[in-house]
Amino acid sequence: MIYLDYNATTPIAPEVFRAMRPYLEGEFGSPSSDYPLGLKAKEAVAAARSQVAALLSCRPQEIVFTSGATEANNTVLKGVARLKGQGQIITTAIEHPAVLAPCRDLASLGFEITILPVDALGLVDPEAVRRAITPKTILISVMHANNETGALQPIGEIGEIARAAGVWFHSDAAQSVAKVPVKVGELQVDFLTLAGHKFYAPKGVGALYVRTGCTFTSLLHGASQEGGRRAGTENVPYLAALGEACRLARERLAQDGPHLKSQRDLLHQRLLAGFPELRLNGPEQERLPNTLNVSFPGFSGSAILGGIPELAASLGAACHSGEETISPVLAAMGVAPDAARGAVRLSVGRPTTTEEVEQAAELLLNRVRALQK
Repeated sequence: MIYLDYNATTPIAPEVFRAMRPYLEGEFGSPSSDYPLGLKAKEAVAAARSQVAALLSCRPQEIVFTSGATEANNTVLKGVARLKGQGQIITTAIEHPAVLAPCRDLASLGFEITILPVDALGLVDPEAVRRAITPKTILISVMHANNETGALQPIGEIGEIARAAGVWFHSDAAQSVAKVPVKVGELQVDFLTLAGHKFYAPKGVGALYVRTGCTFTSLLHGASQEGGRRAGTENVPYLAALGEACRLARERLAQDGPHLKSQRDLLHQRLLAGFPELRLNGPEQERLPNTLNVSFPGFSGSAILGGIPELAASLGAACHSGEETISPVLAAMGVAPDAARGAVRLSVGRPTTTEEVEQAAELLLNRVRALQK
C-alpha cells in the first residue's frame, strides 16, 4: 500500500514508541503517588510538558494535556462560553467539525455564533474578523491550517486584531504543528490546540496551550490534575510519547519541511503533466508543505480512489445513499460541484519516498484514463 493520507493520521515513530514503552511495562505508577514508582511517572509527565512547551515556545505551566484535538477544542469553546455566560463567538466556514459542532451546540444554548466566509483560496480576511467583533464577542476561533487544502490562515494578523480588541483568540493547530513553525507568541493566540497522532504520536493524546492570564470553566471535574483544569489520572505512556514526538518535530522541522514540499510538488507535477485539466484547490504558496488537494473535473473522486485499493488517500466528496455530498470546505471556497466531486486530498509524510510518489501519480493517471474509456 502507498499511504498518502498523513493529514488523517500518522504511524507512530520508532523513537516515540521506545519513549512510551517503559510506561506500558514496568513503570506503571500513578503521577499522584509519592513513592518512587509514582515519582518517576510524575517526572515523565513533567518532561513531556516541557517538550510540548519547547515546540510551541511557551511555558510548561501553559500546557494542558487532553485526549486529543477534539477535547481541546471543546474545552476552549464550551469552557470560555460557560465562564462568560453569554456572548458572541466568531469562527469560519472551513473549521473542523470539532469546532463547528460545539459552536452549533452553543448556538442552541443562546450564544451568538458568527461564521465568516472564506475566499476562493480558502483564506479568511482578517478585516472581516475585525468587522465582526462587537462588545459581546467573547472568543474568536480560527484554524491555523485547513485539514483538506492545507491553507495557512493569517493567524498572526487575526491575533493582533483580537489582542487590540481585548478578545480571547483560539486556533486549532492540529494540522500545522510539526509541519511548519508554530510559536504561540508570534501567532498572538490565547489558546492553541494540537493532536499527537498528526505528527507520529499515538491517537488519543493531545494538548491545549492556555496563555497565562486566560482561563475557562473545566469540562471534567474530579481531582486536581492539570492544575485543576482537566481532572483524571494522567495517561503517562501517551504523554511520554507526545513529548518525544514534539522533541523529534523540533529537531527535524528544518529538514522535514523541504522534504515534504519536494514530494508534494513532484506529485503535483506528475499529475498535471498527465492530466492538464487538473485543478489545485487552495493557495499555491500559503499552505502546508505536505498537502495537495486537487480536482479531476468531470470525474468522481470516489470512483478514482475506489479503483486503486493499493493507494490510501482522502476524498473531497462523501457518498451517502448513492448520492455524493461535496466537502463543506470546498463548497465554502466556491469550488464548482463538478470539480468538487472529483477532488482528492493527497498528503505526504516523513516516510514518503520519491518512488512512492511516482507510483501514486501513475496509479491515479491510469485510473482516470480507464474511467475516460
